[in-house]
Amino acid sequence: MQLNRTHLLGSAALIGAFALTACIPPAPQPTPVPTPSPAAQPAPTPVQPAAPITTASSNWADNLATPGDWTYSDSTGTPIASFGMAGQIPLFAMQCNRANRSISFGRLSNAGDPRTMRIRTETADRDLRAEPQSGASASILSASIPALDPFLDAMAFSKGRFAVQVAGEPVLYIPAWPEVTRVIEECRN
Repeated sequence: MQLNRTHLLGSAALIGAFALTACIPPAPQPTPVPTPSPAAQPAPTPVQPAAPITTASSNWADNLATPGDWTYSDSTGTPIASFGMAGQIPLFAMQCNRANRSISFGRLSNAGDPRTMRIRTETADRDLRAEPQSGASASILSASIPALDPFLDAMAFSKGRFAVQVAGEPVLYIPAWPEVTRVIEECRN
C-alpha cells in the first residue's frame, strides 16, 4: 500500500563500584568442558539481502532519539502521522486505510527490493515485509498491519519510544507521541 505522497512531503557510584571490584581477587578459571558439534541444518532464506541490523547500545531504548517531530493530518479523510524534521521529507509515517481497516508504515529508504522492517517496542518486536514504493521525490519502504492488531498498542505505549530498523538504513528511534495513538484510534473507530 502506498502512503499519500502529499502528506509525506508536507508533512560517583561507578567509581566506588570499580574500586570495589579492584579489591576482589579474580575467580579461578574453570576447566573447559568439550562441547559436541551441532548437526548441520539448512539456513533459512532471508527476505532482504543479508545485512546485520545493529544498534549503538545493547539496549536500543538507551539510544538517543532520532531528531524530529510528529505531525498529524486528516485533511483528505485519511489520518496520517509523519515523523521527521520540519521542511524535509518525513523519515517515517503511519497512515490509516479506512477501506480495509489497516495501518501502513512508510520508512524513507533508497532500497529497491523488499526488506524486513523490524519495529521494536518495550514489550514486543515485529518483523514486517516492506515493499519499495516510489513517490514524486522520495522512495519509501511500506508495510501494513490490521488496525486491531495489539502490536499497535505496544507501539503507542512503548516507554516513550519505539525503534524502526531496516537493513542498510540508520535505525530510527522515534518518540511515541499522541499522533501515533491518534492514527490508531481513528483507524479503529
